[in-house]
Amino acid sequence: MSVLPIQPIPFFADKDRAFWRLQMVGWGGAMLLRTMSQIANNLPFASLILVLIATITGFSISLVLSVIYRTLIDRSALMTWGLTIIVLPFAVGLHAFIDAWVWSLWRTDGDASFTQLFLGVFYLDATLLGAWTALYYMVNFYLRIEEQNDQLIQLENQATSAQLAMLRYQLNPHFLFNTLNSISTLVLLKQTEPANAMLSRLSSFLRYTLVNKPSARVTVAQEVETLKLYLDIERMRFEERLRTTFAIDPATETGLLPSLLLQPLVENAIKYAVAPQESGAEITIATQLVGPVLRITVSDTGPGLQSPTTDNRLSGMSYDGGEPVSTGVGLSNIRDRLSQAYGERHRFETLEPPEGGFAVLIEIPFESREEPVPGTPVGQLESAVSL
Repeated sequence: MSVLPIQPIPFFADKDRAFWRLQMVGWGGAMLLRTMSQIANNLPFASLILVLIATITGFSISLVLSVIYRTLIDRSALMTWGLTIIVLPFAVGLHAFIDAWVWSLWRTDGDASFTQLFLGVFYLDATLLGAWTALYYMVNFYLRIEEQNDQLIQLENQATSAQLAMLRYQLNPHFLFNTLNSISTLVLLKQTEPANAMLSRLSSFLRYTLVNKPSARVTVAQEVETLKLYLDIERMRFEERLRTTFAIDPATETGLLPSLLLQPLVENAIKYAVAPQESGAEITIATQLVGPVLRITVSDTGPGLQSPTTDNRLSGMSYDGGEPVSTGVGLSNIRDRLSQAYGERHRFETLEPPEGGFAVLIEIPFESREEPVPGTPVGQLESAVSL
């Protein structure tokens, strides 16, 4: 059986409407209780007119109090509660005076004096207006706390998005620097066709980074397509020395992960496994579904942890002219992005396989996007590659 797409609307989404609803329900309930009391005391039905007048009086006075309290609630606590203590007894006295006056007009033959009638209704009116005042402040203070919590959550989300954006934007300058250096070399050697091909692939890759928001998540299939485009650029630099293998489990292709999460891992493998060796190295990217967990492994056949630059590889440092230089990318970037995106719900490990080389293992919660969204980066990426 299909369920209608009806979204519940919070009661206090419209504060003015919620106020009037509470007013109607509250004073309607008070009128009902007074009516039942009148009937229980065997008073004539004509006395119900007095109940109606008393309810209208209390309703009207509460509207005036709401205007006053709305002004007082923004003041200091001393002024708010001090003036409330002064205003409330005056409002109760006015309510009791009107009720007593109406009762005195109706019971002309009664023995009770006006003072007795006034004191008789004062307690009931004080209870009603006192409860109304407490409820008014309680609801408004609750709403203010909720608004502050919403603002705090929004600020935290903005801070997280800004942190993710900063980490994502760290990737592009380093990669762009290396690629432009290669293009410059090709131009100097007058190899225009390879230079043009590399520029075309570079523009396609950068277009993808612009299409995706820094905090966006993409499917494994989209990430792999982007990674292949990146590897096509790097393969023009290293040619046969750069060999790649993709072992992507079809069940994981719809899984979501942060955009460009794998690119710095592959870049790290190229820098420390492919570049230092004349024979190059093979990089393997594998994904598999382990229960509710998406497991991603990026490994290479390079020197692994036996390399003299092992510490630099683990910390994201490289050497330029014999001096260590921070690249701003590498494994530390991935750790930070995973921590920002998943908190404690992730696993990140660096391993040295028994057969040698170096591997990075990532495990994140598997969240699937069942159907591709129209206009997703994959479609735009394919059109970019064909340029």
